[in-house]
Amino acid sequence: MQTINPRHQLYLRGRKVAIACLLILGMGHSSQAQNNPTDNLINYGDQWIHYGFLIGVHSSKYMIRYSDQFTSPAMDTVHSIIPGNLGGFKLGFVINMKVAQYLDFRILPTVGFYENDLSYRFTNGVTQRELKDATMVELPLLLKYKSARRGNLAMYMVAGINPSLEAAGKGDEQDVGQKLELRNWNLAIDVGVGLDMYFAYFKFSPEIRYSYGLRNMLTDNQNDFSVGLDKLTTQNLGIFITFEGGPSGKRKLGGKTKGAGQIQARQKKRLKKGKGGR
Repeated sequence: MQTINPRHQLYLRGRKVAIACLLILGMGHSSQAQNNPTDNLINYGDQWIHYGFLIGVHSSKYMIRYSDQFTSPAMDTVHSIIPGNLGGFKLGFVINMKVAQYLDFRILPTVGFYENDLSYRFTNGVTQRELKDATMVELPLLLKYKSARRGNLAMYMVAGINPSLEAAGKGDEQDVGQKLELRNWNLAIDVGVGLDMYFAYFKFSPEIRYSYGLRNMLTDNQNDFSVGLDKLTTQNLGIFITFEGGPSGKRKLGGKTKGAGQIQARQKKRLKKGKGGR
């Protein structure tokens, strides 16, 4: 009887939710642009800090390099070691701080659920799979360079570092056992692109981000699973959607400004005229 992995079920559901959100909000944004052509959140850039949350799905994979011992007589029964490509999902918060007109600094505290595997293929045709699952606490620190806003849309790029720690990790010193032993923290370089979509009360941003691990995750302790490997790093490709709140205010495209700031300015002028008349 085939067993069902709960993580895999959550990943599939998370992917469906992300796709559904993209379709619904995309159709809503298109309908809004046709029926009510306005500039939403016109004062959004005036605030220096914004908060929000993110959800995403990702595909992760190990990158390996064979050691010299892989060709030794002790490993002559192993034909190859093949990394698998498995999915997962992430949940997190968004803290976005304005640095310049087109440059922001983003802090994204995130919890990521990962599955990775290595398939050890032997010369007799047998394949042994080593599955590693982990819950990682991540803290991406990213610079966001964005384009000039065109109506309710703006493109952007992000890049930065992503330190992560395994939530159930026990440090680098681990007992040698009959399994692949890996370190419990990592450091990666993240790069990505996205699209800011401004709605009436929030900003919605779909984003694609690639993460390349810098640290060799193999420990100094060797066993049958690691002796044939000299280096093991991580790579990850994720699709995210973020929601960030902002100040209210709208402006007709090609028409007169009707934002909250302009309304307040007009009210102040009227009050001054009223006092002057008295």
